[in-house]
Amino acid sequence: MWTKLKTNILFNKFKYVFKSVRKCRFSTKTKEISFLFKESVNILDKKYVVDEWTNVTPKVVSFVGRNLYLKNGNPLYFLSQGIKNFFKDYDHFVFNDPVVDLKANFDSLLIPEDHVSRQKSDTYYVNKDYVLRSHTSAHQNHCLETKSMAFICIADVYRRDEIDRKHHSVFHQCEGFKLYDNKSPQLIQSGISNIFDNHSTLKTDTKQENHSQEAVRAIESEMKTTIESFIRYLMAEDLPMRWVSAYFPFTHPSWELEIYYNNEWIEILGSGIVEHKLLSNAGYTDKIGWAFGIGLERLAMIRYQIPDIRIFWTNDTGFLCQFENITHLDKIVYKPISSHPQIYFDLSFWLPQDIFWCHNDFYDVVRNIGGDLVEQVKVIDEYTNKKGNTSNTFRIIYRSHERMLTKDECNVLHKKIEQYVTDNWKVIIR
Repeated sequence: MWTKLKTNILFNKFKYVFKSVRKCRFSTKTKEISFLFKESVNILDKKYVVDEWTNVTPKVVSFVGRNLYLKNGNPLYFLSQGIKNFFKDYDHFVFNDPVVDLKANFDSLLIPEDHVSRQKSDTYYVNKDYVLRSHTSAHQNHCLETKSMAFICIADVYRRDEIDRKHHSVFHQCEGFKLYDNKSPQLIQSGISNIFDNHSTLKTDTKQENHSQEAVRAIESEMKTTIESFIRYLMAEDLPMRWVSAYFPFTHPSWELEIYYNNEWIEILGSGIVEHKLLSNAGYTDKIGWAFGIGLERLAMIRYQIPDIRIFWTNDTGFLCQFENITHLDKIVYKPISSHPQIYFDLSFWLPQDIFWCHNDFYDVVRNIGGDLVEQVKVIDEYTNKKGNTSNTFRIIYRSHERMLTKDECNVLHKKIEQYVTDNWKVIIR
């Protein structure tokens, strides 16, 4: 969850939490959104009892098991092969089941109880005890239990998010992790004999309590050098990069790496020195380490110049044939397969008054009904009348990458969305 775990205390500094707090209130629309799951949810042949926390939708569950990063011919596969090749000396872990308990997804990572990422507006809850993992960090402890000193983990992750060309409710992430102790050659060569300083008991901006400042500097240097080399290898070009200080609950100090692409700085990963409490809880009391988390789609969209995140999920041969008989080393530029025009309809309604509600509730309804024919949903107007009632106008943009849509068929979908929010949320259409 690296890029979205910005503290709600520092929301003025970190844009994700500011956006989340601004647009979302705690959602209680569970039963309506998961309307096809009346009693239980089946995920990979396992049955989970539905309760008041369940907000996972049938559309999202349909993505489970697709494992695009394991499908030869998909750009994400080649990117994952490049990752595995670069980190060939690391242990490689695969966790096909995306359902994890709250301890794995939150508690073991020291994520506070009141953190925005725990809210139903941000995370897909299977029920009160289980979620669809929202980051590969949920498997850190699983990997550490094997006594691995260096590992990577690639998997599909799930988050409730907006709908546009850069966001999808399901995407893929890689977790990288490396540990050191007093016998590690990297520290010995730097003249560091002890990674801990028992005389330093205060946490500062540059290190954790009890960590030696010299050890942290050495580990930070190795981490940044490794990651920069990794990105250059994966992107097959020497893009300008810069490190920006950040905050994550499970690392300190922490940084984000940005690359300069198309005349703008783009954040591509989060990283940092692993919180010692996290390691101690896992039984590693004499180690220090670093970790990073990176999204595959964001890199693939840049490397292969793919403009829309939905394209990764298509079975269109016009897309897949462009990635036949290649390796992760080949420089491929995606050739657009859709020249079909967009069709859009607007939907305005007064927001529910007697319940808490957030935009992600509406987005999930649109995903469930419109599926991959919906390219984007955005709020184009917000109005509050003298009585204090607020309405939003949502623009829903439809476009298929495989065929030309007609206004009539898009209108059918649009009317279903309108009917759903009217019947189930009792809203008044403007």
